[in-house]
Amino acid sequence: MTGELKTGGDKGYLRIATEEAFATREQIDIYLRMVKDGSADKGMVSLWGFYAQSPSERAMTIIERLLDLGERRLADMDAYGIDKAILALTSPGVQPLLDLDEAKGIALSANDYLAERCQAHPDRFIGMTAVAPQDPEWSAAEIRRGARDLGFKGVQINSHTQGEYLDAGKFDPIFRALADVGQPLYIHPSTPPDAMIDPMLEAGLDGAIFGFGVETGMHLLRLITSGIFDRYPDLQIMVGHMGEALPYWLYRLDYMHQAGVRSNRYACMKPLKKTIAEYFRSNVLVTNSGMAWEPAVKFAQSVMGTERVMYAMDYPYEVVAQEVHAMDAMDMPFDAKRQFFQTNAEKWFNL
Repeated sequence: MTGELKTGGDKGYLRIATEEAFATREQIDIYLRMVKDGSADKGMVSLWGFYAQSPSERAMTIIERLLDLGERRLADMDAYGIDKAILALTSPGVQPLLDLDEAKGIALSANDYLAERCQAHPDRFIGMTAVAPQDPEWSAAEIRRGARDLGFKGVQINSHTQGEYLDAGKFDPIFRALADVGQPLYIHPSTPPDAMIDPMLEAGLDGAIFGFGVETGMHLLRLITSGIFDRYPDLQIMVGHMGEALPYWLYRLDYMHQAGVRSNRYACMKPLKKTIAEYFRSNVLVTNSGMAWEPAVKFAQSVMGTERVMYAMDYPYEVVAQEVHAMDAMDMPFDAKRQFFQTNAEKWFNL
């Protein structure tokens, strides 16, 4: 699994990477300010206290790549055989910002900047709208602007917003806007909130190694069990990292959820129109960002359907040529592999 990786479809498919991050200098400077002035939560201190300050090669390279939506990124895409990138403002976006006007201003300017770069490279870059869930009505308006004025194809929210989750009724304007524009919501990980981070932080497990997936998987489960897909049956929610482990848990999730409903153990747990596994086959999409592992990809395809699993690189946090080769070499029917790399992204992002 070596050799040159080429764009242009020489394998019979394009490679569309569906969870690719960028940042603005203004955004990173605010993260650093919050770390230094003590207003950042523990997760931000751990994550951005490292990336925004460390002289390590990893941190410096990631920052350089995050800030580039031009020649360096295009050169990297060419080198790794990535034809198109679905781009979103890097986690945690503006969601930790305590000053609401500042948060909305950063999101607005990031969206305008991303739109300009997508217009400059329309065959390579596709944008997702950044929002400030702290203000659900403003976020709803920005979702509509992103879809109708900026040409964006989805919306990314970086899991919790200062410890609050999207199943709370206050966030319903966001889902109404998603329904209005017919676009998917990508729930990207963030570091766990202070209420749950300590046991992970003390073991160095708070970030991408474990904490991201645990927290984001819980977020998706909260939405499903709250009945979000019964209220919005056409809504599509995407998660990365091979579904944050949830596909592997579907049998047990269904068994225990149904047991909880029958026993009336929790006032919040009401009957749903479908099982959790059925929602995964009708309303949930997963990408393999950071999980270039054939058994996991094929397992998710087997329980969700080949049309619901998509390729992602997780640039610039995980950029490994061998992972692209490994995905090219997967032992699966060509049509399923083409769905994985290209046509599923074209379908669900309406490209």
